[in-house]
Amino acid sequence: MRGWAGRLGLDSFLVGLLSMVALAWAAPAVGRSGGPLHLDLVATYGVALVFALYGLTLPPERLKAGLLNWRLHLVVQLATFALFPLVIWGGLRLFGGGLDPDLALGLFFLAALPSTISSSVAMTAIAGGNVAGAIFNASLSSLLGVVLTPLLVNAYLASAGAGMDLGRVLLKIMLLVVLPIVVGQILRRWLAGWAARHAAALKHADRVTILLIVLNSFSDSVADGVWDGFGPVSLAGVAGLSLVLMALVYALLGGVSRMLGFTREDTIAARFCGTKKSLAAGVPMAKIMFGASPALGVVILPIIVYHLLQLIAAGILARRLGSARPA
Repeated sequence: MRGWAGRLGLDSFLVGLLSMVALAWAAPAVGRSGGPLHLDLVATYGVALVFALYGLTLPPERLKAGLLNWRLHLVVQLATFALFPLVIWGGLRLFGGGLDPDLALGLFFLAALPSTISSSVAMTAIAGGNVAGAIFNASLSSLLGVVLTPLLVNAYLASAGAGMDLGRVLLKIMLLVVLPIVVGQILRRWLAGWAARHAAALKHADRVTILLIVLNSFSDSVADGVWDGFGPVSLAGVAGLSLVLMALVYALLGGVSRMLGFTREDTIAARFCGTKKSLAAGVPMAKIMFGASPALGVVILPIIVYHLLQLIAAGILARRLGSARPA
């Protein structure tokens, strides 16, 4: 996309996400489970495809670059899997009494997700930060999230007097996430060159799968009347909370980086990797963890909103930092 959308960091994927939500709202019968497109089956097996492509396109060298910069790695991973969940959990305990339980779960699910890879690295590069450190941390975060995200969500549900079948969830994650990643990594031995030549097509296949999962999830929730109690105020509230959360973590990471004596490059990498949350990992993992629940659309709403806002905010900040970098 060009013009103002390009300057803000928006792309066709974001337009696609908003279009899927609009289509689900206007014609939920099209994309609902058991409907004419059978998207429930596409979504289930598409999860494995998403992570197999991730394994196929992830060079192991990424995890070797900048391996010894352990302070940067520790800060980013703690921000991703400790600071975010603690802030949201504390906020929900203090102010979330009147919040819909499914929306509250969606907010905590957002907080428990790993960082995103592509935009973290891209924004770090635009801002003049430590690109090798960003690649390492974003990739490591995605791998850690396979285990840490369901454990954190289960702990949250247990604290609320609920819970989930953690054994079943972890087994599904092993079969639909870990195994495909391993298979993808093994196939790199023969297909690495092919994957590099067709990187754009593989990225589109990944994104189309995610869009279909979003359409299926929102269609089910609209068809089952889950959204009847929600309105523009709820959406505005999620957007406002997302902005506050992003700004708070960004500021805290800046303070921690100064306290630890990070270079400008490491500070930029810490801030951009530590404030991002992965929609690409979040939507498939939500499908695994929460199954065919009609409320799945509500649960993934916060990550869709956060994805939009993080692209806009990070795009603006990255360009400002890039233009202000020392000569």
